[in-house]
Amino acid sequence: MERAQPPVVYLNPLAHQDKTFIKFWYKPNNLISTKLRSADWIKYSQTYKCYVMAHSAQALEKTYLHFGDAIAINTHYLHRPKRLKPTPGATVLAGPHPSDALAKKPGLPIIKLVPLTFENKTVISLQYPYHQPLYSLLKKSQVCQWLPEAKCFALPPNNKQLHVLLDELNGSAQVWLSQTLQIKEISLLIRLWEQSYNHHPGFISCPPGYLEKLFLLRYSLNTIGTYHSLLVRFINGHKEWGMEQIKAFTEAEINHYHRGMVQCNQYSCSFINQSINAVKFYYQQVLGKANLRLEQVERPEKAKTLPKVLSKQEVARILDATVNLKHRCLLQLLYAGGLRIGEVINLKISDVQSERNLLLIRGGKGKKDRTTLLSQRLLTSLRQYYKAYRPKIWLFEGQFGDQYTTDSIRHVFNAAVEKAGILSKPTPHTLRHSFATHLLESGTDLRYIQTLLGHGSSKTTEIYTHITTHALEKIQSPLDNL
Repeated sequence: MERAQPPVVYLNPLAHQDKTFIKFWYKPNNLISTKLRSADWIKYSQTYKCYVMAHSAQALEKTYLHFGDAIAINTHYLHRPKRLKPTPGATVLAGPHPSDALAKKPGLPIIKLVPLTFENKTVISLQYPYHQPLYSLLKKSQVCQWLPEAKCFALPPNNKQLHVLLDELNGSAQVWLSQTLQIKEISLLIRLWEQSYNHHPGFISCPPGYLEKLFLLRYSLNTIGTYHSLLVRFINGHKEWGMEQIKAFTEAEINHYHRGMVQCNQYSCSFINQSINAVKFYYQQVLGKANLRLEQVERPEKAKTLPKVLSKQEVARILDATVNLKHRCLLQLLYAGGLRIGEVINLKISDVQSERNLLLIRGGKGKKDRTTLLSQRLLTSLRQYYKAYRPKIWLFEGQFGDQYTTDSIRHVFNAAVEKAGILSKPTPHTLRHSFATHLLESGTDLRYIQTLLGHGSSKTTEIYTHITTHALEKIQSPLDNL
């Protein structure tokens, strides 16, 4: 027989007359009430109608000993970090600040590395719009070879050769990886991800151990790339301190850096929170700073905004404005299944399960698989698209056979929005919000919508109840009755 779970008492901070106390909150329970009454360091406050005690390590230790195993103590709310807010009436930061974006090199031609099967061997092809100086440079390359049959330069899939290529192209071009080319050598990834920065004297590269730890804990490549850029920005914002001083930072320096981000009012709440997570990961997981109270790092207060939603008529106008068959299928997928753009580009041909009228979404947000609706109208479009384009692996492939990119989808969507004359400035994700809202307005149960969207919590899905017009048209404003 399983042992019954002990009752839980929650500790919360309480500020009173410039002093900090701890207040107890719990569901009615005789055992907890008895224990609280028998503790002489805990008092009942008539003002706040709850039990309180001093906020001190000694009081906490005595409480843990007093409750023992009979009562569980939850301190989550006690150590909740403060919220970062700009000082009321403060001016926007005008001078340089450590949180400023790093300077980047001026725009250079882009060479994309794409795997290619040539004479039964895998090579890495270099794909780029024709550019005479680049062509001349690559003709002199020690590692690249011109393949007349494939009409491209290529090199062996060897990390050492890629390092040489980066040396040869330094200052002349940027090298991008196709999404089908996986590179795991940390030093090579760092070079690829940092090639766009101006490496002024004192520039500090990302510590290799940081990426190694992220790979070890199986973070997605997108997250690793994002964390890398944010940590490099943090480190180089303090480069005059030197790396040893940066390693010794406390939560005060981390807060000051991110408070500057909030103060300049140029970054979204999610961007700042990502930066906090990236920096915390470095100090907590890589440096193992047990004495650094990372739970006290302040976070910006997230605005409680409602998602943008398009009407059905506006969605129809966007889809009708898309003449290209592939582009129309892309946008139909975003709306018909409520997909994220990253989920669209990761679709394989086998994920379209036409016999079951389902789309299989693999490795969605949180690395979760799920199924969603396969519209019959979409299926008809996809069959026409397949006959016209004949994709091999990915449902949507770029011009060189690699995965379609998220930037390409955004470009397609923005062009369709402009052509349709939509003025509300939607994003591709707006089609996902519209999918959920229109389902709710048509009477679909919220639990099914949660499953289709892949939300882990119903609270996330409940936001759509605040923007639906379902049943609102039946309510009459009191102004109309005057």
